[in-house]
Amino acid sequence: MRGDYARETAAERPGIAQPVPVREVPALAWRPIFLVSLLLFLVLLGAWEAYWRAFGATPGYYNSDGEWAQQRRRIDAGEGNKTVLIGASRMLFDLRLDVWQKAAGERPIQLAIEGTSALPVLEDLAADPNFTGHLLVGVASDVLFAGFAYRGDVVPYYHKQSPSQRVGNRLSRWLIEPYFAFFDFDFALAAVLKRQGWPARARMPVIHDVRKLLEQGPDRDTHMWSKVETDPQYRELARAIWAQRFDAPPPPNMDTPEKLQKVIDTQIERAVAAVTKLRARGVKVLFVRPPTGGRYLEFDNKVFPREKTWDVLLAKTGAPGIHFQDYPELHRNWDLPEWSHLSLADSGHYTTALYTIIERDFWPKDDKHAAAR
Repeated sequence: MRGDYARETAAERPGIAQPVPVREVPALAWRPIFLVSLLLFLVLLGAWEAYWRAFGATPGYYNSDGEWAQQRRRIDAGEGNKTVLIGASRMLFDLRLDVWQKAAGERPIQLAIEGTSALPVLEDLAADPNFTGHLLVGVASDVLFAGFAYRGDVVPYYHKQSPSQRVGNRLSRWLIEPYFAFFDFDFALAAVLKRQGWPARARMPVIHDVRKLLEQGPDRDTHMWSKVETDPQYRELARAIWAQRFDAPPPPNMDTPEKLQKVIDTQIERAVAAVTKLRARGVKVLFVRPPTGGRYLEFDNKVFPREKTWDVLLAKTGAPGIHFQDYPELHRNWDLPEWSHLSLADSGHYTTALYTIIERDFWPKDDKHAAAR
């Protein structure tokens, strides 16, 4: 039998509009229910955290669009004359901010983004008159010359980021990221479910997403996750994921030499336009090709040969460049666990060697300090 709270149906109220539904709240022991729910939540949260810590994860800062935007805003907040680092993951992983700061006397602004061409950020900085410093542009051949931008929406996010999103990013950095190891793209429940061994669909290739490779500290100071170095099975998994790209047929827009060359030419022209704007207002631009090895280097040399990409980029932009194969101190037996990024120890050595070349041959420290004044 219905109580007085129940709503009559339309058939019971002909010609009369339906009233606003009202539902009676059952008389239950809400305090115990809340406490049991809270306890269950804490148990599940603790179990999830314990699982990923056992996997090798540790708390660290989240490589979010919000954190990138926070670093980008430093340029418009009075630090526009600093050195800025842009590029893909090698510029993010392989350059240690602490090491650079010790050598240069200043900490650079880290704006590199994994899996993403430097060009969207290069163009954004070219359009920003507040940036008047020095720009180090990382060149990952298969990313920049293909126009690949896995996280290309980070620049629009910076320009449209709302006050609530800024607050959310700060709260995350204060209350979550320093304490929880599971707070990572790779450990999100959706990502974990996606990579389970589901039955393959007919004529649909199984593509495995790139797994966690990095650990990040303050100011986006980033280095390779130790598990990639110390866990042979995980390291082979990382290599196998890269090999998917090497063994797969080229995408439709690059499946002939003519199409591939058109894509390469388009990216170089974008770089030319942006560098021209930057150099017109006194910004010094320097391209860098970081070390790679194994099958990754073989793939780049085959699909994006230096004479059709790197050499043309420098010639057309008129900007100088440092290719790791041109300098004995950079062309050495680096530890590249998954062929693409330096180990934590070698990233420090590489940063020192690279900065020494930059100061000696391109950006003398005295000239930079004079320009800053």
